[in-house]
Amino acid sequence: MTGQNSGILPAETHIGRTALLVSNLDSMTDFYRTVVGLDVVRDSGSESALGVDDRPLLILQSGPEEEPNSRSGTGLFHNAFRVPTRGALGDALGRIREHWQLDGASDHRVSEALYFTDPEGNGIEIYRDFPREEWPMSDDGMVEMTTEPLDLESIVDAATGASEAPPETDIGHIHLEVSSLDAFREFYIEQLGFELQATMTDALFVSAGGYHHHIGANTWHNRTSPLEGRGLSWFEVVLPDSDVLTAVEQRLQASDSPISKTEHTLTVNDPDTNEIRLTVETES
Repeated sequence: MTGQNSGILPAETHIGRTALLVSNLDSMTDFYRTVVGLDVVRDSGSESALGVDDRPLLILQSGPEEEPNSRSGTGLFHNAFRVPTRGALGDALGRIREHWQLDGASDHRVSEALYFTDPEGNGIEIYRDFPREEWPMSDDGMVEMTTEPLDLESIVDAATGASEAPPETDIGHIHLEVSSLDAFREFYIEQLGFELQATMTDALFVSAGGYHHHIGANTWHNRTSPLEGRGLSWFEVVLPDSDVLTAVEQRLQASDSPISKTEHTLTVNDPDTNEIRLTVETES
């Protein structure tokens, strides 16, 4: 049994909103509307919230004085927007080809994924999952993800012509560039309670409830210093109830991790100083 009594996060755990510090709020907002297909849910002048069906997924925060992250800086590898169907993935590919540039595409055997970067260099993945019962599994229960060529023309053929992301779109996972996989493992598995689901060369993938990954981490570019400047500001891990939040808080306190807390949100920084907001489902 998973949950607050086992030290393992419940299956209902998922990624909520992510936030980016950007230098040009207007152009970045337009990009995520036009290319990713999100709607502007809220705009305060210094911050834009974009999402689907009046549900925010991405927060853009204006920071015009900030410099780009250094070449050695850790932080975001990509935000991963999950769409519900192959048709929606085809629509996303159409928008990318019409308004931007595709950097890559892969069949991971658990998902089909498109990769590109926004105007300020933040990585983006748009993907759709295969049914879970089709995911290849190893004898020890690990998910066997691979990186194989994706037949883009079959994705194009599935498109419906929609200019917006469908209302079921969410942040399926977030992928980080880290300075140490050992430190990542200690924090995200031992302290937060995620489970290891897959490994690749110099990369780990963790999740709750057997999902292929809610958070990925890699050391492919030998990042050595904390994020400074533009890029990832924070991201949310949404928990099913306050009991789970309390259990996570107790684990973090036992490990002496500095935390701050409001009634329904716990804020902590991971070993690379990425800010994580753990919040409760009904209050997110």
